[in-house]
Parts: sequence; C-alpha cells; structure tokens
Amino acid sequence: MSYSQKELQDLYNFYSNQLLNDTIPFWFPRSFDKECGGFLLMRDADGSLIDDDKAVWIQGRATWMLSTLYNTVEKKREWLDGAKLGYDFLNKHCFDTDGQMFFHVTRDGRPIRKRRYFFSETFYVIAAAAYAKASGDKEAANKARFVFGKCIEYTTTKGLLQPKFTNTRPSKGIGVPMIMMNTAQQLRETIGDPSCDEWITKWIAEIENNFVKDDIECVMEQVAPDGSIIDHIDGRTLNPGHAMEGAWFILHEAKHRNNDKHLIDLGCRMLDYMWERGWDKEHGGILYFRDVYNRPVQEYWQDMKFWWPHNEVIIATLLAYLMTGNDKYAEMHKQVHDYAYKHFHDRQHGEWFGYLHRDGTLAQSAKGNLYKGPFHLPRQEWYCAQLLNEHLKKYNSMM
Repeated sequence: MSYSQKELQDLYNFYSNQLLNDTIPFWFPRSFDKECGGFLLMRDADGSLIDDDKAVWIQGRATWMLSTLYNTVEKKREWLDGAKLGYDFLNKHCFDTDGQMFFHVTRDGRPIRKRRYFFSETFYVIAAAAYAKASGDKEAANKARFVFGKCIEYTTTKGLLQPKFTNTRPSKGIGVPMIMMNTAQQLRETIGDPSCDEWITKWIAEIENNFVKDDIECVMEQVAPDGSIIDHIDGRTLNPGHAMEGAWFILHEAKHRNNDKHLIDLGCRMLDYMWERGWDKEHGGILYFRDVYNRPVQEYWQDMKFWWPHNEVIIATLLAYLMTGNDKYAEMHKQVHDYAYKHFHDRQHGEWFGYLHRDGTLAQSAKGNLYKGPFHLPRQEWYCAQLLNEHLKKYNSMM
C-alpha cells in the first residue's frame, strides 16, 4: 500500500490532535509541582498520583518536551513557565557534588539513587538547550554546551565513571552512540554547536561498523570492543525497538544532510532487519527482547509489548516512507500505528498505558513511573506532525 496525500493530511490531523488534545493535557498542568519545583509524573490511568518521587531522566525529558512545544507549536506561556519549573529543579537538586547527576530523587530533591552512566546528563543537555531557545536564557545555553562536553568526556575517557562490569568480558552498547547522536542533533537544532556534525559522523560510523551486522541482517544491542558478537546470553540479547529508534536517528541525520543516500540506506537496513526480528507475526506489536540466534531470552518480560518501542517504530516507518517513497514502509507504518493506538491508547483518560502482555491485554494501569512520562509518546506525535506538515507544505507548493 501507499498513502495518498489526503491520507497523509488525515495522519497529520490525527497526530496533532492526539498530541494537543489527548496526550499533553493528561500531564499538564496537573503535573506542575509549584511547591517543590519540577513535575509530579508518577501517575495511574486516571491521572491520580501513585508516588511523588522524581526520576531525573523524566524531569529532563518533560522540560525538553514543554520547551519544544513552545519553540515549534505555540508560544504558550503555560508551557514556558512549566519548562522553567523543570529546568530550575534540575539545576537546584539533580547534580551531585562531583558534577555527575542523580537518577532518582525525592519530591523535594533529596537524592535516592545514582546510576553508573550519564543518561541523566544527556537529557539535561536537550532540556537546557531547548529551554535556552524558548527563554533566551544564555546561561542555560552555556550549561547545555558544558554538560554536553562532560558527556563527551565520559564517552572518551576511561575511569571517569565507575564501571558496571569487570574486565573479564569487555563489551560496549549501542545506547551510548545512539543517545549521544540524538543529544547532539537536539543541541544543534536548538542553540547550535560547531562540534556536533563531526561527533555525529563518528557515532554513526561506530554504529555502522560495530553494531550493524549485514551478514546476519541484525543490529546488535551489545558487542565486544572490536564489534564481534559475544556468544553469551547478555551478548546475544537484541532490543528491536531500540535499534529501530537508532534507525530513525540516522534517517533524521540523512534528512539534515540533504537526503544523504548512504545514511538513508543505513537507516532503512537497520529498520528492515529489526522489524523482521521484532514484529510479532502472531499477535502484532513489537516484541521487547529477542536472541540473535533465536535461543531463549533470559529476561522474563522478553515477549511483552512496551509502549516506547511502538512510538519509535511509528516515527521510523513514517520517516522511511516519506524519504524513500517505498510502499513497504507505508504498510509497516500502518501496521504499527494501528496496533499501538488500538492497544495502548486509553480512550477514557487519554495518553497511553505502558505495558501489555504479548496478546495485547493490559499488564498494569500506570501511565507514569521512573521510566515512563511525557516523552516517547508526545515526542512521536509531535515529530510525526512536524514531518507531515513539512511534507504537505512542499507538496502543496508544487501543485
């Protein structure tokens, strides 16, 4: 199948409506914590609070989302004021004395947990950069660039962060070049940074040379330092949705670079390989974990359906279709879109449930926790609406 221009217009209307009249209103303004700062995001299906702790990842992501809506959709004061709540809370409470960030804090910002990697920092960078653009705050822009520099140090300097594993079986994950690529893209697109293009090129090369396995049509989640497959349970475990998120980051970069053919091919190969491995042909939806050699997977949630892979695959398939015109991506997009909005969307209260059993039945009702909040879903709806709006404007200008 392919999409007609009317169908693409309908999709644009759908994503815009879902974002602004369903997803965002579930979270805001009720999640603004005007007493302690930041956001109260751990919520049940009906929006009631189930915990008042704060995940630093989600504080940063929500700050980015609100700032991005202000920058690209409407100069709505509520969004800018909300973004300032998040930005100020991050600065006041979420950095340890060594400069590293916490992962989990209390409502009033007392630290509970710190992780041995720097993803809190990457979400701070995109939040501070987007807030700087929205507010004109030069200090926020300087802080975004400074913390981005620290993230690069963490990726390139051994010993700065406490290792999670011993040196017995060294490995590296695709998550670091992926998240750093997207962080650099966001920094470049909000406040600009002359170093971003060079770093993005390096991270794409690392993904292509070490994690994409064309011989077995796969994108690895973890490999040995030389890029070889580690034939143990952890080394064989794939996360198809995560790899397809990486695919759209690369396609996004291809678009930025005037539809770079090499990057389009790379992103589409990654999408093709992991759709084949991740799409559940029996029940529909994206399976969470797979084994590269189709052996049993260790994690007990391996065949569940999580919300966020579906958000990433909706973006990846739509972007691949609009960039290539290949009808198979339209069909893939329709499949994942229809599955996700049928099974995850809560028509009564808005937003999406986070966790389904393999057959699509609800596993639990929470909409927000330490990992889920106003990010993957609203980012998907926002990005797809922006993408479709751009496409439709181009099409209409040619008519």
